[in-house]
Amino acid sequence: MAAASAQLPQGERLQKVLATRGWGSRRVCEDLIAEGRVTVNGEVAVLGRRVDPEADLVAVDGVPVGVRPGLVHYLLNKPVGVVTTASDPQGRPTVVQLVPDEPRVFPVGRLDVATEGLLLLTNDGELANRLAHPSHGVEKEYLAEVRGSVGPGALRRLRDGVELDDGMTAPAKVSQPEPGVLRLTIHEGRNRQVRRMCEAVGHPVQRLVRVRIGPLRDATLQPGEWRELAPGELKALAETVAGAPRRIR
Repeated sequence: MAAASAQLPQGERLQKVLATRGWGSRRVCEDLIAEGRVTVNGEVAVLGRRVDPEADLVAVDGVPVGVRPGLVHYLLNKPVGVVTTASDPQGRPTVVQLVPDEPRVFPVGRLDVATEGLLLLTNDGELANRLAHPSHGVEKEYLAEVRGSVGPGALRRLRDGVELDDGMTAPAKVSQPEPGVLRLTIHEGRNRQVRRMCEAVGHPVQRLVRVRIGPLRDATLQPGEWRELAPGELKALAETVAGAPRRIR
């Protein structure tokens, strides 16, 4: 009996692990494997592969899916007055002080001290690098309270691109849901970009809130609150930076 037990397959079926982490039904996950889009420890996986969730690194389209233990992904609603760094020489509160101490995490991207809203913190370096890389064009959506009602000409300039001191901005999605309030969606990551864009068209920002990062939204998080990403959110985020088509069955 001992010899027979030693020959039993080790680990969990790969499609089961993927399904558990929100990548769809087992049938969908089997298709992902068959298409060669899934790797285990850097090698393309095949159907029938088993993995050890405590040791193996599983990725879809090159993006880790959180199988490896210890990876965390926090969504934080950053309050005004908190800096987006791990430490601050001026002694101001930092975003990492608002989330658990262990494991150590770092912010993905940056919100200036006067801006509030959604920020991702993680120890998942590969995913963070993909999110930050301009080639993926991850959208960030903001609500901006600005001085004065914005006219059609200024809205058109914001949409088409604004000349800043570091060059022309890329086209943006811009609307004015009510006078003096702009909804802007950009995919660049320049320093204080939304504030500088609005100032360039004569409407300085009085309050700025980031309400979306790619597929991530959460209107229920209060300033200073955080939560872990759900498996489905992590899947959607991974698909966003991988450029893979979303499959629903």
